[in-house]
Amino acid sequence: MPVGELFNPRSIALVGATDKSGWSISTLTNLRTHGFRGPVHLVNPRGGVVHGEQARRSLSDIPGQVDLAYVMVPTTAVLPVLREGAKLGIRHYVILTAGFGETGPEGAALEAEIVDFARENDLTVLGPNGNGFINAAADVTPYGLPIPSPLLRGSVGVVLQSGALASSVLGFAQARNVGISLLTSMGNESLVTVTDVIHYLVDDPATTAIALFLESVRDPAAFSRAARRALLAGKPIVALKIGRSRLASRTAQAHTGALVGDDNVIEAAFRQLGVVRVRSLEDLIITAGLLAEVGPLPGPRIGVVTPSGGASEIIADRAEDEGLELPAFAPETVARLREIVPAFGTVQNPLDVTGYVLIDRTLLGRALEAVTADPGVDAVMLLSDLPRVAPPDPAPVHAMFAASAKRIAEAPMPVVVVSNVLTDVTEFGRDVQREAGFPYVAGGIEHGVHAIGAAVRWSRAYRAAVEANGAVPERAAVSAPAAEPGTGVWAEHRAAALLASAGIPVVPGELVHDEESAVAAAVGFGYPVVLKVAADGLGHKSDVGGVRLGLADARAVERAYREVVAAAAAVPGAGRVGALVQPQRGGGVELLVGVVRDTAWGLTLAVGLGGIWVEALRDTALRVLPVDAAEVRRALDELRGAALLRGARGAEPADLDAVAEVVARVAALAESLGDDLESLEINPLLVRGSHVEALDALVTWRR
Repeated sequence: MPVGELFNPRSIALVGATDKSGWSISTLTNLRTHGFRGPVHLVNPRGGVVHGEQARRSLSDIPGQVDLAYVMVPTTAVLPVLREGAKLGIRHYVILTAGFGETGPEGAALEAEIVDFARENDLTVLGPNGNGFINAAADVTPYGLPIPSPLLRGSVGVVLQSGALASSVLGFAQARNVGISLLTSMGNESLVTVTDVIHYLVDDPATTAIALFLESVRDPAAFSRAARRALLAGKPIVALKIGRSRLASRTAQAHTGALVGDDNVIEAAFRQLGVVRVRSLEDLIITAGLLAEVGPLPGPRIGVVTPSGGASEIIADRAEDEGLELPAFAPETVARLREIVPAFGTVQNPLDVTGYVLIDRTLLGRALEAVTADPGVDAVMLLSDLPRVAPPDPAPVHAMFAASAKRIAEAPMPVVVVSNVLTDVTEFGRDVQREAGFPYVAGGIEHGVHAIGAAVRWSRAYRAAVEANGAVPERAAVSAPAAEPGTGVWAEHRAAALLASAGIPVVPGELVHDEESAVAAAVGFGYPVVLKVAADGLGHKSDVGGVRLGLADARAVERAYREVVAAAAAVPGAGRVGALVQPQRGGGVELLVGVVRDTAWGLTLAVGLGGIWVEALRDTALRVLPVDAAEVRRALDELRGAALLRGARGAEPADLDAVAEVVARVAALAESLGDDLESLEINPLLVRGSHVEALDALVTWRR
């Protein structure tokens, strides 16, 4: 839904204005004191004087056009207001009033009436149960809570699925000198949604970064489209998504279901979409502020310049946590720094220029100049606090920060400024920063290093998206499966046949229903062999004693057949019982490759260490489908056990390209099976050099 006109009205009516309401008082005060230049009409059914101004009895009494109606009437009176406004040609509404879908079935029915009427009459509605918005870039502030002064205008667009936190976020942004372009309190999102606002901010020239507070992602497909647009436009999205749940099984049959929880899928989806996820409101604003200021960073190699040895050690620890590299300085940089840093200092990265900065005010700036010239560094972190209290003569302070600002502006690489701790920026610090042209200062080492790490990760995703030009990952070509959509649980012999029909390498196997046939199959494959129970409806064979390994002769095969068939026959719901005979495989690395259906995001791929270690180690990487082989390679690189695939301790390294191609083909097969598929799992997928082969498989259908 287009929302450009909603956020940029030229005239506003406050419907339900009354001296008894703090919402009404705040909304009018915000409009009058924060720059709105158009007419503001007060509407109260009793007329008279409201907030010291003459009120109209209805929208119909207002002369001239109204672009936005800000509705504060009782719940049952909201729809009549929309009906009147629609007749007058008023197309845009903010509904502050609560008592709708958030209260239960009766409120939801009232909200549904509003939605139906708005859609029939092509109305744009923000809310209900929201505070409104602050379009700081255009000086339009129909917002129901007090806005602290001065309203800092900047380039961070803030979208919140919480009315109560909006003012706290706004206050913190001001405290850290982060200016906003737009702040929106979404309310119930009856019509205007978070994704509608994201699309607006992507197109908004005043916005360079987007901060989201999300309780839920209501329409994953729409959110994905908006996030991809933002990524390709070079506008970072930073999101605080709450509601992390415990890992819950999607299906009782597949290991994969135990590994794919709601929050894990969201984490994977955000990573694929280039959305930076944070864990606190402080990180939300600080990270968005940094990304709005510096844009893409060239890489993870960070040079650090500080006046503190202790801070250097903290930064080194946090950099490792964030996956940042602190490379040794180049010889020419070391030589130059030794001419700058006092003899009792140590020239290394992170660089502590020592407390001598209190004597030589140029020391930190000259060291910064040397480090930004280092060829082995992608960006520089400068530890510097804005001044808090004005000295008797502030001129030297202004001059020092102006000189540093000039060096930063002229540096051949990005310079990110971080303060020691998270404190409010004072009015004096704000004045110095503004007059000197000093860049944004991320608040505190903890939050600042996290923001730099997030910026590096977003920059990597941005470059990959630009290189791919926004293309959806190409699905691997698979043959359409010949089987009809299934029901229940398919045992391994049926699942393996489905995989093989799609060109996925599967270990040979023969389904048998008596001991004699089992021995004949074993002779055909050559000893040793594996014998597994085969029965539709039976998921984990090992849980019922249905697997025998290393069978070396006919007697062992006969005994194994009797045992596994007897064990399976005792399981309620198992279909016709037989056995699957396969050649024994060994060596290599065993992987889990599973696809399970998430209720919101759809089919989700899990790849990780498999075999008996699946749920014990939980070393998996997730991706929301579709994926291509390149995305699978990136997922494999994320595993803690990736070293095993690369050939740890002299073992044969795996052909990761071959593995990625097979996994991508599995994902494509899962997509081709349609909405009836619940899960498809290979465990294990044996990887030995360039040999990749599914040793066991399970398919679960939704019906």
